[in-house]
Amino acid sequence: MRRAVFSIFGLALSLGLLLTLASLWQANVLVHNPQDEHKLPLKNPRDFGMEFQDVLAASVDGFLLNGWFIPGENDALIMMQHGYKYNRQGLLEEASMMHEAGFNVLITSVRSHDYNKGELITFGINEQQDLAAWYDLATNELPVNPSKIGMLGESLGGSMSIQYAVTNPSVRAVVLHSAFSSLQDTINTSVTYFTGLPAFPFAPMITFWAELILGFSVDQVDATRWISDFSPRPVLIIHSTTDLVISQKSGELLYQSASEPKTLWQESGIEHVGFDKARADDFSQKVGEFFTNALKPSFPKPGAAKSKWE
Repeated sequence: MRRAVFSIFGLALSLGLLLTLASLWQANVLVHNPQDEHKLPLKNPRDFGMEFQDVLAASVDGFLLNGWFIPGENDALIMMQHGYKYNRQGLLEEASMMHEAGFNVLITSVRSHDYNKGELITFGINEQQDLAAWYDLATNELPVNPSKIGMLGESLGGSMSIQYAVTNPSVRAVVLHSAFSSLQDTINTSVTYFTGLPAFPFAPMITFWAELILGFSVDQVDATRWISDFSPRPVLIIHSTTDLVISQKSGELLYQSASEPKTLWQESGIEHVGFDKARADDFSQKVGEFFTNALKPSFPKPGAAKSKWE
């Protein structure tokens, strides 16, 4: 009898240790993007028929960030931010559509992604300094109207974009393409997709270890707390009801939390951040009209002097 009790105790202890190690490992994977594992862009705007300039922005804490500026025909600018563990290439389809509509486009990147240095992903906490650096570059060095700036963010890039835009009243409109509502919601609903592990008991265990590694509570990353403060500026939320990476719930929570003016575009059968490919014509029309109405772009007068970017 005693031997059986010890065997059960030993088995439970071993299982607990395995669960702890597995969740710690996955928490490390969640918050780290090793330099040699950064996904790098294999295409650039010229592959989509757009002339462009390579641009660099420097964050206040020393990160040098890589981006692309695509000159447009009007005076408005759309800043575009990629998602989690991806790079600028993922935004080339959207950039092409907005460029065709006449907009200037600045495709940005953040630390620990793309060609940029860094390995730790803080889900917008430290990356806000990167978006601020890109805004400073846009308003001080690019030939655009600083009163006509919008943002488009994909996935994590959407969450980071609304977080930044709330603090900067000069950002006039934001499009969130498959953005997550909060880091906790994402861990709870996406742990199986990203790790192959069941949500219970791993989601709370991964949250515990992630908070220790990051040094802050995951509750600090919650777009539902910020988005209502973006009003009266407009926000367009785009989310698939069959998204397996960031669930339908995230888009609906963002919409419910936002104040007017707000728009929710939902459809089924579309992959994560896939509206620009699966519904290209609708995406071009809806997003183009959204930014046109919000930013009211104007075209330079005939014979106006060309900028150094042309």
